[in-house]
This record gives sequence, C-alpha cells and structure tokens, in this order.
Amino acid sequence: MNINRDLNYRLFVQKETGFARPAFHDEMGRYNYVVEGNVGELKKLFERPRSEFNKGKGQLSDDPVRNVIYHLVVGVAVIARMCVDAGMDLNVAYTLSDIYIKRGDKCRTVDEVLDIMEEFQLDFARRMKEIRKGSAVSLHVKRCTDYIYEHLHENVTLEQLAKREKLNPSYLSKLFSKELGVGIKDYIIGAKINTAKNILRYSEFSILDISISLGYSSQSAFTAAFRKLTGMTPKKYRDIHFTSNEFIEVDDNG
Repeated sequence: MNINRDLNYRLFVQKETGFARPAFHDEMGRYNYVVEGNVGELKKLFERPRSEFNKGKGQLSDDPVRNVIYHLVVGVAVIARMCVDAGMDLNVAYTLSDIYIKRGDKCRTVDEVLDIMEEFQLDFARRMKEIRKGSAVSLHVKRCTDYIYEHLHENVTLEQLAKREKLNPSYLSKLFSKELGVGIKDYIIGAKINTAKNILRYSEFSILDISISLGYSSQSAFTAAFRKLTGMTPKKYRDIHFTSNEFIEVDDNG
C-alpha cells in the first residue's frame, strides 16, 4: 500500500469535512488527571454525552466496536506508562493494562467498551491518589498545582496564583517551596517539560506544535528549556523514547 497516497487522501477528506482533532494539551490533560489521582475531574469528563466520544478521534476500524476497542488499547497503554513514570510499580501498571485490554477484547457493544474505558481510568487514578498520599500538600498548594496543569498552554505566574488563592505572593512562594521542595517557577517549568516528554514519547505531534501548546514563545525557547532540564533536545528525546508504535497495529481492512 502507498502510505503517502493514503495519508494525503485522508488529510484532504478531513479538511473538506471539517474534521479537527482536539488540542493535544486537552488530551494530555485527561491523562494528567489520572496520573495526579484527580478522580473528581475525571468523573466530570465522563458526564459528557457518549455520543461525542468519536468527535476529533481517528477512525481505527470500520467496525464501531473494534474502533473503540482500539482506542481503549491505546489509552490504557499510554496511561499505564505515564503512571509508571509517576511512581506506580511497573508490574502492577502493566498487569492492570493487560487485564483491561483483555476485558475490552470480549466486549460486543460500544457501551460495554466505554464502561471499561471509564473504569480503567478511575482505577488507575485511585491507585495514583493512594501513591501520592505520602506527599500530601495543603489545599492552597493542591489548587495551585491543579491550576498549573490545567493551564500549561499559558504563562502562569506566582502573582496570578497568589491572587487566585487570596494570599501574599511571598507567603505562597514559601509555602510551595516548603511542601513540594521546589519553587513555583521551577515547578511550572517541570510540569511543562514532563508533559512534553509524554507527548514526545506517545504522539507524533511536531516539536513546534508542542512548544506552542505549552505556551513557549518559540521552538528554540522550548528546546532550550527542555535541554536544560533533561540534558538533551526534544528531538533526541523522541528518537530514544518514542514508543507509540508498539501499542497497536491497525489493519486498514478493518
């Protein structure tokens, strides 16, 4: 099969039909809710009509059930790896992933698959919440970290966070450093770079798109920040760690 011909045709069809994928910081935001153990925000996402599930998602199979099963496989694989990066035992994460994929494989309706998709995300989130209990933080700091992850595409500042929490900036800065062992500015940079690492590992979005999505003024500014924190360029990191192709091989014949 001529992949480039098929690619160009599909891109043309998507453009003509107005198909648009969701911004990847939105998708990664959902995954970050799981990694952060934010069960409440996940449940809010599940309140959306299931009829919207396929909106902005690629069609991986002509069969509706197989299509959502493939999306389940990709989702649980990404989340399992992100949770391992965040402290979950590798054997626990990968075994959970295997269990949910096998359960999904037995489904015969779209709703059955979506039930499992919600279940596995909540399961991983609850487990991550327990893992993070050992490093409990105050409500002020927790709200700040949640806000930072929800606004990675913006240039969040100490003054902005302090105003939201109705606290003196100096006091919030000291509280943040005391509880998390890092200053707010460094925490924000770390959050952006950690999210970038996951996007580089599990997607094919361009480095320029990633830099824009994370609020950097230019690709060079993003590259400099990434190199400073990881010791390598984003391209080098992707060359070493890119793993999305291992998730699933989809047959174009459905």
